[in-house]
Amino acid sequence: MAAGTGVITGTGLLSDRSSAATGAAATTASAGAVATLGDERIWLEFDAHMRSRIWHVAGHRDGAKTALTTWTAADSLICSGSRLDQFSLHDHATGAIDGPLGRGTRLKMVGIAESIVEKSVEVDLFERYPGLAFLRVSYRNVAPAPIAVSRWTCAEHHLLKAGIPAERGDAPAEPPFWSYCGSTHSDRRDWVQAVRPGFSQENFMGMEASDYGSGTPIVDVWRRDCGLAIGHLELTPQILSLPVKCTDTGVDLAITSPLKRVLEPGETLTLPETFVATHVGDYFRVLDAYRRIMSARGVASPPAPDAAYEAIWCAWGYERDCTLKLIEDTLPKVRELGLRWAVIDDGWQSNVGDWALNSVKYPNGTTDMKRLVGAIRAHDLKPRLWWAPLTAVPGSDVVHDHTDMLLLDKEGAPQIVSWWNSLYLCPAYDKTVAYTLDLVRKFFGEWQFAGLKIDGQHLNGVAPCFNPLHRHARPEESVEKLQDFLLAIYQTAVKINPDAVVELCPCGTTYSYFNFRAFNQAPASDPESSWQVRHKGKTLKALMGPSAAFAGDHVELSDGGEDFASTVGVGGIVSTKFTWPVDPKPKDSFLLTSAREAMWRHWIALYNERRLAQGTYRGELYDIGFDKPETHVVEKSGRFYYAFYERDFTGAVPLRGLAPGRYRVRDYVNATEYGEVSAADARLKIAFRGSLLVEAIPV
Repeated sequence: MAAGTGVITGTGLLSDRSSAATGAAATTASAGAVATLGDERIWLEFDAHMRSRIWHVAGHRDGAKTALTTWTAADSLICSGSRLDQFSLHDHATGAIDGPLGRGTRLKMVGIAESIVEKSVEVDLFERYPGLAFLRVSYRNVAPAPIAVSRWTCAEHHLLKAGIPAERGDAPAEPPFWSYCGSTHSDRRDWVQAVRPGFSQENFMGMEASDYGSGTPIVDVWRRDCGLAIGHLELTPQILSLPVKCTDTGVDLAITSPLKRVLEPGETLTLPETFVATHVGDYFRVLDAYRRIMSARGVASPPAPDAAYEAIWCAWGYERDCTLKLIEDTLPKVRELGLRWAVIDDGWQSNVGDWALNSVKYPNGTTDMKRLVGAIRAHDLKPRLWWAPLTAVPGSDVVHDHTDMLLLDKEGAPQIVSWWNSLYLCPAYDKTVAYTLDLVRKFFGEWQFAGLKIDGQHLNGVAPCFNPLHRHARPEESVEKLQDFLLAIYQTAVKINPDAVVELCPCGTTYSYFNFRAFNQAPASDPESSWQVRHKGKTLKALMGPSAAFAGDHVELSDGGEDFASTVGVGGIVSTKFTWPVDPKPKDSFLLTSAREAMWRHWIALYNERRLAQGTYRGELYDIGFDKPETHVVEKSGRFYYAFYERDFTGAVPLRGLAPGRYRVRDYVNATEYGEVSAADARLKIAFRGSLLVEAIPV
């Protein structure tokens, strides 16, 4: 293969819905390109200064390309206050590769800047992941003197705006872009947002607040026709940012991190492995490809037991004043409605940290807890226990007797967990791990719980630990080993009970992908709207797998407190925190009135009949931002379940994804028939407000 060119072919979830082009159709380099690499979805060009430009290959037979970015110095260093980004390319070559990720093509380039720094770049394309380029960048000091580096940047691109947004009647122009940002924010903002000029988000992957941090290290920005995503592929969290900023001409994206390091002569700085990806539709394809790549490298969600898909009742409706009697009196109604889990939430403990039983509520200690677990099982329900590990209030015995377990900052002060006014324990300290696993053995072994609800935004990420007693090799060990701490909890639970359900709810955060090995059920994580329920469902189905045990969280958190449709339609598990037959809280009551009971009974039955959570979520079929109405699809047992959401909609919608043949379409919520459609031309005329859920049944 000639130097400077490289073509691979293949198919995969990054492919679009049009016919695929051969790689050879997109090999023509544009003016200024010296080295190129591409497949049927992405085309990358590099000039004589190692600047790059990215094209989306549309998948047409003629290999038509769309310029996504301008020529950009994608990688740079800040050395002695100056930006070093102009490197003279003096060597490049392309060749075939084969390894754990399959067959592919690699472009290697070497350049030099000011006779000071040598830059090496490797770009890989794999047949299994069309449209996604793997990049490794390193810098070597070739000068005779040390070089002080204070920041690095990579994957810096300017995504161009495409045309003028179309007007829809009296509606305002649609946004030029939509985005998914995997960062965590203490204001619990949407993970998926419209992007207009003025939009700016730093997307810091460290601690955004004392107990909010980490996330999934990906940002994806897309136009109506195609999009661009960047992220890193390391197996542990990295403290870096992925800023997104929208201007009048497009969107700036990058990966960047401060770095205080002196490069001695001959020494090499290697940046985290990153990727750039092009795609059509929304962000689902990119997250799905990321999941498959990380899974091949050993970081993946474990399979969920059948019990993880059963409908949930949680006692949090009674909040912290919940008593044994309130729970026991509610259990008959829980079972009658068709729910199968009973969750004992916050308030059972003496304090956050010691995790002994509250002596007022459980005067007989373990005997009372075992009686409650027995009562739950007697109603043919499964018991689950709420817990917030890594936290300890200042007055707890664990803080008094084991101050060595605390996570400390540079000044020696403890890190704060704001919600419970608690202190962080360090997840990378052996004594913290041992103390925590003893509690897990108590919960599953002695108390006989079948599941855990592990809760708290503080569990998504932690700060670097400077506690001298821990003797960390680097303060960042606490950041990197949080995932191992959580995995140890999961492994201990399933060793005792192979069917244990371990739920992780990092309240309001975007979930750190590195923690996904440690749980087999994920809730919508304290959603603040039905929109959050739906786009969190789409995100987690991409990152955990299309049949992930995603729960919509308490339906009382949805719009109007009763939007079951937003959970059921995206393949979510229904969950509720109703109170019955009384609610001691006259304000903010979740009492199951007769009207509510009829609705709850109807939706829980619909969920139990279909169990769409165990179906295959087809997130690649519809764009959650640009397609109207918002549409989600679950495929199960040969049927296709479409869920439409809009404030008020009348029109025809395409039913994408159907296999060849004819289908009978019906609204399964209201038992309304819509007639038959053919897969060859499946369009359905509908009118609805709020939501419409239909099933397409093969004739």
